[in-house]
Amino acid sequence: MSQGVRTSPEGSGRPLNEAYDTALLDLDGVVYTGGEAVAHAVDSLKTARTDGMHLAYVTNNALRTPEEVAAHLTELGVPARPSDVVTSAQAVARLIADRVPAGARVLVIGGEGLRAALRERGLAPVESADDDPAAVVQGYGGPELPWGRFAEACYAIARGVPWFASNTDLTIPSARGIAPGNGAAVEVVRIATGAEPEAAGKPLPPMHRETILRTGAERPLVVGDRLDTDIEGAFNGEVDSLLVLTGVTDGAQLLAAPPRRRPTYVDADLRGLLTGQPEVAAEGDGFGCGGWTARAGSGELELTGDGGALDGLRALCAAAWTAGGEEACALDGAKALARLGL
Repeated sequence: MSQGVRTSPEGSGRPLNEAYDTALLDLDGVVYTGGEAVAHAVDSLKTARTDGMHLAYVTNNALRTPEEVAAHLTELGVPARPSDVVTSAQAVARLIADRVPAGARVLVIGGEGLRAALRERGLAPVESADDDPAAVVQGYGGPELPWGRFAEACYAIARGVPWFASNTDLTIPSARGIAPGNGAAVEVVRIATGAEPEAAGKPLPPMHRETILRTGAERPLVVGDRLDTDIEGAFNGEVDSLLVLTGVTDGAQLLAAPPRRRPTYVDADLRGLLTGQPEVAAEGDGFGCGGWTARAGSGELELTGDGGALDGLRALCAAAWTAGGEEACALDGAKALARLGL
């Protein structure tokens, strides 16, 4: 992947599951939503794996162990083994192991996923600041995590113990809506201590390193629904990415994406793994894709023509990203997106 400024989604004459050896798949909003499989996800992933693509499930959620994640995916009909799952708990555990002596004690503010990952790296999870920890690690602990756990972290950090976070996502999807994520809990400790944690999860390099080390991917494709974690993480790792529109990102956010959050490819859902991607071509002062032409007009993005909504969105991305250059595009795309039903 070039680190130059991306001004258009790319095309691919080959199906993506043939062009790349490994799909690094986000989970919530990509494979499942609210505990249920996303439409077309199960069949698409089964076909991709049967055709030879390695599937890795990469999540910033540090609460569950890889065994628990794989079991949930298997219940949904998605092919998965524990070794196929990579979590931010594993990434932060490796980060800590590189900083502290072998067998060191680590104060855990979070769930079993963190404890299991620390044990895997030969570290000893402890529960109290009085247990003489060499580090503090904070990860998502679920809605029942006691408030007193944050105080325990503060006591240790005030004594000079280094602080690590699995990830800093402010929110996490739940069956009832958007809930506070680990980043919100990290803010509680940050405000109380004035300290700054060293984080590992997407979009930061430790998570990408962990994923590549565990999968051995040579031609990886990051697949996600979030611009700020999945797509930016791919940018930081200098690999290609596929944004699927089954999660949190909408058309307006995509058009306004700054360079580090512009995906290589855009598709509706995971069926995009099994197909090629259409080219977006310059056409005079605009950009064309599948019967649509998009231009940067006076204060807004303009769209003419007809065809599939995704092709229109790809053309609009090219117009918006070119107009934005190294910044986010400020042109209004509401009318154009409404015409596409997006």
